[in-house]
Amino acid sequence: MEAKPPTLATPSSGAFHFGPGHLILHGNAPFLEAFGPSCVGQPAREALVDLRSAAFDLMDEVYRTGRPLARRVRTRLGERRLVVAPRRDPETGETYGVTSHLALPRRG
Repeated sequence: MEAKPPTLATPSSGAFHFGPGHLILHGNAPFLEAFGPSCVGQPAREALVDLRSAAFDLMDEVYRTGRPLARRVRTRLGERRLVVAPRRDPETGETYGVTSHLALPRRG
């Protein structure tokens, strides 16, 4: 069966990354389909070899500053919008990880 091209209705691939090394602790179904289930438990830089260094620089900045950011990145599937948001401890406010979403870029 031939894969359908992604549309705006297609769920974006998303993952939770823990710590400054962005250890992948969880990925949704589109993420696991894109990068493989063996990426869970690995640092993002080692597991997500299809992404360019700008994607990891963005994750580093969000982890360091605690502010969500987004940028366009090129992937083997074409241009995507990478959105990275901090995950904070509710008691201390300390950033302990980030979530990432790779979606089709917004048009308009």
